[in-house]
Order: sequence, then C-alpha cells, then structure tokens
Amino acid sequence: MSRRSFPTTLRLRAAVAAALAGLALGAQASEADKLALGKQLFLRGATPACAVCHALADAGAQGAVGPSLDELRPDAERVAKAVRNGFGIMPAYEQTLSAAQIEALALYVAHATGAKR
Repeated sequence: MSRRSFPTTLRLRAAVAAALAGLALGAQASEADKLALGKQLFLRGATPACAVCHALADAGAQGAVGPSLDELRPDAERVAKAVRNGFGIMPAYEQTLSAAQIEALALYVAHATGAKR
C-alpha cells in the first residue's frame, strides 16, 4: 500500500472539512455535498472503512468480508440502520459518526447502487 503525499492528504482533509461544513447547514447542504462526504466516509472516514469489507463499484472497493453492496442494493434507511447499530460482524458506528455523517454515508451507498433513497 503506498503512502499518499502530504499535499494529497491535505487536499483530502480540506474536501472532507468543506463537506462537513456544508452538512452543518442542515437542510441547506446540497445532495452533491452529502454524496461527496458519504463517498469519503465509505472509503476512509469510518474506522474501519466500509471499503475494507464491502464491494462497491462506484467507490472502486472490492472488499470480500461483507456483502457486495452492488448486489444487495440496500436503500438508505437500511444502510443507516446497519451503520448505526452494526449487523453481524459489522461494528456499530453510532458512537464514532455523527447523525449527519451516517445520513450522508447511507445516501451515498443507496445512490451508488441505484437503490431507492
């Protein structure tokens, strides 16, 4: 696994911070902001990252521990519930992610798989 350069890491952190700032506005945050934040959380924002276990083509994730989200196509409500509470061996993220982050992550997964939101 290669290390990202310092400028790349700073740009990533700036993008996540900007998305979080947009979410702080609540209803004023655009869907694009929420989707961008959700993708970042899926790839590396949650610990452990969703992409470690789940396959999701839109994110370039090929995890094989959990179900393939492209095949499962869960709606946003189902994703949010699983992220909040955990499911099977999947940990609960309710203590580590905010409600807005969970909403963004769920929206992203539902959008990326073509499921209803």
